[in-house]
Amino acid sequence: MARCTAPVEGHRSSSAAAACPACRGSRGRSRGGGYGGYSSYGSSYSSPSYTSASSGGGVRSNSNGYGSSPKPRWSRANSTVVYTSEQVRTLTPVRENVERRASVPELRDVFLCHAWDDRREAAKELHDLLEAAGVSVWFSEKDVLLGSTLLREIDKGLAKPRVGIVLVTPSLLRRVQGEGIADKELSALLARDLLVPIVHGTTYEALRDVSPLLGSRSGLSTAEDTMAIVAAKLAELVAL
Repeated sequence: MARCTAPVEGHRSSSAAAACPACRGSRGRSRGGGYGGYSSYGSSYSSPSYTSASSGGGVRSNSNGYGSSPKPRWSRANSTVVYTSEQVRTLTPVRENVERRASVPELRDVFLCHAWDDRREAAKELHDLLEAAGVSVWFSEKDVLLGSTLLREIDKGLAKPRVGIVLVTPSLLRRVQGEGIADKELSALLARDLLVPIVHGTTYEALRDVSPLLGSRSGLSTAEDTMAIVAAKLAELVAL
């Protein structure tokens, strides 16, 4: 029986395989296995392909990707404020209310509803940021004068805001449970569909546990944006 010469002489070419007494009639087999596979290994190997960022494996920049964000129609062309799709959807009907009330004289841009405990901290911070952005704000700390009736002044303030915002904090949740003044303000604003909740230091889940009606309203949260960015979005929302 003829013996293969590949272990000694190798089959690194077709002529070497043809000269081998054992393999000269079975060149086709050398493509699939045995020692004849040396040459085919070198020709059939190809480097693995890698997906580059430009072909879709990296950061996306299309309309549904991470590198872009929706821009609401009321946002200025040169604005750098970034919105999520949910925020645009939530704020659009509020903006429509603002536009419908544009011709009403002597309106305040915003009525700020807050818990008494927050008047010198989070509520004042939001008020100051809004005022610095050119937004006129009804704020009990400056608009309820000494000696005046608190409820009456709140009624007057509630009569003419373009937008009502409620600063939802742990303190406000406690006040709402106790059915205090903040609860009455919320009822008036909810009745006119003018309310934007601003959740700060708590969650929408906690809000829904206390007030399912208010918790059903989407708004803004300082867990997603800083207070300064929240104020910038509100300033754009009421700008005419």
